[in-house]
Amino acid sequence: MKNRNSLTLAAVAATGLALAGCAASSTPTAFTTPATATPAAPAEEPIVPGVGLNVANRDLTASACDNFDQYASGNWYKNNPIPAAEVRWGAFNELADKNNAVMRQILEEAAANTSAAKGSNAQKVGDFYATAMDTVAIEKAGLKYLKPELDRIAAIKDLKGLQAEIVRQQLEGTGAFFSSGVGQDEKKSTEYAVQIYQGGLSLPDRDYYLKDDARSKGIRSAYTTYLVNTFKMLGDNEATAAKNAATVMRLETRLAKASKSRVDLRDPYANYNKMTLAELNKQFPNLALPTALKEMKLSAAKEVIVGQPAFFKEESAMLKSEPLADLKTYLRWHKVTSLTSALPKAHGDEAFRFTQVLTGAKQQQPRWKRMNRDTDGALGEAFGQLYVDKAFTPETKAKALAMVANIKEAMGEHIQQVDWMSAATKAEAMKKLNAFTVKIGYPDKWKDYSALNISRESYLKNVLAARRWASLDNISKFGKPIDRNEWVMTPPTVNAYYNPPMNEIVFPAGIMQPPFFDPKADDAVNYGGMGAVIGHEITHGFDDQGRQYDAEGNLRDWWTKEDAEKFDARAGMVGKQYSAFSPLDSVYVNGKLTMGENLADLGGLNIAYTALHKELKKQYPDGNYPKYDGLTPDQRFFLSWAQVWRTNARPEYLRQQVMTDPHSPAMFRTNGPLQNMPQFYEAFGCKEDAKMVRVQTERAKIW
Repeated sequence: MKNRNSLTLAAVAATGLALAGCAASSTPTAFTTPATATPAAPAEEPIVPGVGLNVANRDLTASACDNFDQYASGNWYKNNPIPAAEVRWGAFNELADKNNAVMRQILEEAAANTSAAKGSNAQKVGDFYATAMDTVAIEKAGLKYLKPELDRIAAIKDLKGLQAEIVRQQLEGTGAFFSSGVGQDEKKSTEYAVQIYQGGLSLPDRDYYLKDDARSKGIRSAYTTYLVNTFKMLGDNEATAAKNAATVMRLETRLAKASKSRVDLRDPYANYNKMTLAELNKQFPNLALPTALKEMKLSAAKEVIVGQPAFFKEESAMLKSEPLADLKTYLRWHKVTSLTSALPKAHGDEAFRFTQVLTGAKQQQPRWKRMNRDTDGALGEAFGQLYVDKAFTPETKAKALAMVANIKEAMGEHIQQVDWMSAATKAEAMKKLNAFTVKIGYPDKWKDYSALNISRESYLKNVLAARRWASLDNISKFGKPIDRNEWVMTPPTVNAYYNPPMNEIVFPAGIMQPPFFDPKADDAVNYGGMGAVIGHEITHGFDDQGRQYDAEGNLRDWWTKEDAEKFDARAGMVGKQYSAFSPLDSVYVNGKLTMGENLADLGGLNIAYTALHKELKKQYPDGNYPKYDGLTPDQRFFLSWAQVWRTNARPEYLRQQVMTDPHSPAMFRTNGPLQNMPQFYEAFGCKEDAKMVRVQTERAKIW
């Protein structure tokens, strides 16, 4: 989603959120001096065991003031190698695994229930998962259910037929040519608008097609092998498969050259280009967009917001200049590879061999785990209701809402206290903060799946039916009032997001569990975990992108020129800091691409720290704060933050993350903000020459 900032990025190879991604989204001999260590508790003071932190995960041979990530999590890193089927392993993955077990139980029970009332959510969830897991039936069917789809492409005779298939693939979410949908008009957030956006690439980013370094060439070679072998499985001979592979590579490379970079896509004004249907037809005549809108049941639309006009001009030219047979080959490829999980095992194995080159994964994830994910994507709110019953309590929601209120109040104090912002801009910022909508756990109103037909005949047919239903459900919003109850993420998701046009922060039930949130833990642990997550999402409303939207969610400049310049200078300092971070030899973080997430981490942690101390003062007005595990609340707060982000990652994954992900690698999410926080230096007794301490003139602070 182009304007949603998540906490992490669940899988960088795919598009979506999770650890890298709103995302999400995606560190022990004792120290000898107070400058580098936790002071030892006096002998007469018994150490009270704490809840929520496993202090044995620390590496006490490391200095908290030189590399806090290693100090906080060094033993955890050593004792938690990356599982063969994973590309990284950390707190997000551990919690997602626990959620997967709950989801699996729900889905297996639903699949076993063959007497569920026809048309009920239980029937649809059960039948979808049952067909997804019936690999015997999938193997037996072979290409039977795919054949009508491929025959339709083969029968295309002219540009008009090609345009009709492009519309069909838009509704089926195959990723061919571009992406489209209905979403809020970013300059008129009370109305829905039709939007089209660049797309059409199979590799994770345009640069994979255009760079000439050895790794990029190696990935393109592996991609070509994947292309050739897939076409052969569809019945092409060796020569034809090789020719078709070259065709797809050539067409996608042409699209890549016309695509904007990920950094350029972060400019919301540049990616907002509203056009009338007449303008669309004039600029992109071969896309036949007015006709496409009619076929997509959007004939009432009089205007379309075009993300990247130069991309669509090139795409329109392609549809005229490229041979029809080549364009059909491209559509065939995207149709087939969008349905890999519903095809015989050989297709999945071939796709995974290519994924291994991209991410370094050693084994494919078990099918049940992959189908959990697919069912969540297709019917997430149907079985999400069952998930919430098992995994989320009203008490958790109440405590989380209290934390949000406290952190919002802290953010308000920070806004009022900053010395670089004028009173006029502060007033607008407070107006926006006070207008935030907060969603926790699950939707107040669940999706209605009554129009979706799911059966036990074919998993492939179920997948296509679910995609078409989702597209038509999205399209049906056009012309209606904004649905402010809608959620982008499903209840089991271990993530969170901020949505600028809605001006809302959203926390699914899936993330409201340890290590992020533990009702039994002390406040320091919860504020360092979930509190910083809440602060992160609140800060997204005021990061380099979010700050461009006003209290109503409209893309509007509400800053004075001087204040905007001061913000940019401070943000630039953060960008420079992160661009110097290197997770691997010769690989550096892109401070511009990761700007929003880095600002959200820095602001979120500062705000959560303030909120924690507000809470502690309420509970302990005498300032005599309790220690747990021999640690002060401040030390536990920062250790909790590190615990959330500790992650072992494969080098291939890190390389891909740096190229494609707006989130910085996890070790820099731990250390990066702390290097700017005097509160951290004081908590661990860091001296001025310590590596975690920046000189005062180079410390970044915005909020």
